Amino acid sequence: MRDSFDIKKWIENPDELLLIAGPCSVESKEQFFDVATKLSELQEVKILRGGIWKPRTRPNGFEGIGEEGLKWMREISDETNLPIMTEVATPEHAELALKYGVDALWIGARTTANPFSMQQLADTLKGVDIPVFVKNPIAPDLKLWIGAFERLASSGLTHLVAIHRGFQDTNAAPYRNNPRWEIPIELHRKNPNIPIITDISHICGCREILKSTAQKALDLVTNGLMIESHCNPSCALSDARQQLTPSELKDLLYYQISVRDNDSDAKDWKDNIDQLRAKIDIIDESLLYTLASRMKVSRQIGEYKKSHNVA
Repeated sequence: MRDSFDIKKWIENPDELLLIAGPCSVESKEQFFDVATKLSELQEVKILRGGIWKPRTRPNGFEGIGEEGLKWMREISDETNLPIMTEVATPEHAELALKYGVDALWIGARTTANPFSMQQLADTLKGVDIPVFVKNPIAPDLKLWIGAFERLASSGLTHLVAIHRGFQDTNAAPYRNNPRWEIPIELHRKNPNIPIITDISHICGCREILKSTAQKALDLVTNGLMIESHCNPSCALSDARQQLTPSELKDLLYYQISVRDNDSDAKDWKDNIDQLRAKIDIIDESLLYTLASRMKVSRQIGEYKKSHNVA
């Protein structure tokens, strides 16, 4: 059995890259034990994640296994010594997660976007010493993201982490959610004591660009990665296209990305020349997508004029 990982200690001094992995959804005991056992063999994986309640955009889809899944998470955690975390969106979710000894919680983008929901969760967790990871709101609203941390801090929660998962944008291509890297960078500037984890799975929405996105996150402003993993992604009940098998995750970590040495230069992102160059790359990328969008509209105008015999 591996040594226990202290999440609170890491938050207080996030020098080591934190890797959180696990399936998008806990679907069955067999499915979860299979992927969790394989992930436990990767020493780089420090926390096991799993969705118990799944807020779907439309009804009648898979909305999570519910409380039974928490029992399975607790059992596999006891077997592997891997800390576990899950998403909570309501006070009832939080109370059940605490009941089963979940080691850390995360709050999803839809919940972060709702100050009423955030206040309810903050009130429920008042006086509870548990790490809480907060995803950015769906819209690129930095004040709303910071406000979520302020509500939790007002309830006495001190071990807080940001999760950057990208922002909903009609021009997000090739991403599922536009990373808008400048926003987590600005969050870091305003709140340097809050570590930032990058959820590359939800930013990408597909496996094909996970590698490049992970590297960009590591080069810019992240203390860790959250990556979804499933032993048979094609059969996953949610977010099948963005999940990696444990062996694919191992290849990504060992052979496809480069983790920067945590020296004094790398710690200060403002003075890091590679990060400044990466910021220019982001601006250039944005300009190219804008030009491509303009060309697409111009082409549509040309096709319309041709079909209607307009000079």
